[in-house]
Amino acid sequence: MELRDIETFLVLAEELHFGRTAQRLHVTTARVSQAIKQQERRIGGLLFDRSTRTVRLTPLGEQLRDDLRPVHAGLLKSVERARRAAQGITGTLRVGMIPFNTYDLRPFWDTFRRRHPQWSLQVRRASFVDPFAALRTGEHDILVAWLPVNEPDLTVGPVLFGDQRILAVSTDHELARRPSVSLEMLADFPNGTGQRLPDYWEDAYLPFHSPRGHTIERGAFVTNSDELIHLVALGETVQVFPVHVTDHWAMPDVRWLPITDLPRLNYALVWRTETETEIIRAMAQVVNDLCPLLR
Repeated sequence: MELRDIETFLVLAEELHFGRTAQRLHVTTARVSQAIKQQERRIGGLLFDRSTRTVRLTPLGEQLRDDLRPVHAGLLKSVERARRAAQGITGTLRVGMIPFNTYDLRPFWDTFRRRHPQWSLQVRRASFVDPFAALRTGEHDILVAWLPVNEPDLTVGPVLFGDQRILAVSTDHELARRPSVSLEMLADFPNGTGQRLPDYWEDAYLPFHSPRGHTIERGAFVTNSDELIHLVALGETVQVFPVHVTDHWAMPDVRWLPITDLPRLNYALVWRTETETEIIRAMAQVVNDLCPLLR
């Protein structure tokens, strides 16, 4: 079975629709149907149950899908490694960003690329939910995360930047007309949060208790920052953010209020200690070299 045939089968196994499969593969529906029929003839059995309304995998099709997925992923990785090697690229550094200010950190990315043309750099958004999972599964090599990070299997590298905190409220919220707020005031309103956050890490971002000992309630559990700001705009929650998000969200129904008594939040490079490599150390060196110049 050729790579294109494998891809056709796997896309149809995911879409379960010949038309959508054809659109994704940029071929005709007839070409998809022909490819599947050829595969079924080679194998000697039906891979899909077809009717006028539905397409379903047969047990044989399910078995083949499960067997081919890791093979296909491995083939794509091999082809990509070969492509990079042909270009003189011998490695890739994958950076996950919990903060939004990817563009503000361009001096670090540009310097890394200039110093190390033999390596490619991928910078992607990362979730604050279960924040260190992508490092542990190998999806990211480095994570940009707020401090402290006290995980026995993770190394904390140099700090890239620090940012003040700001409170987002809806424009018709009772706090909206105030020039600023204090941490104590946050205990009077539900605050948003994510799931599977280490307690110490969440407390560093937004304490669980006010200076007077009142509980700062978590009322809304979300999976990403877009959900948080949506709930703020609806008036269902208030939410603490680092100041840099105001450069990325211009929302007429959200008011931003300075918080007078929360310290700056520092963001640093974090990586798995046992997977530290030359390419990770090179990025850490770039940050160490540039940070004094950028302050």
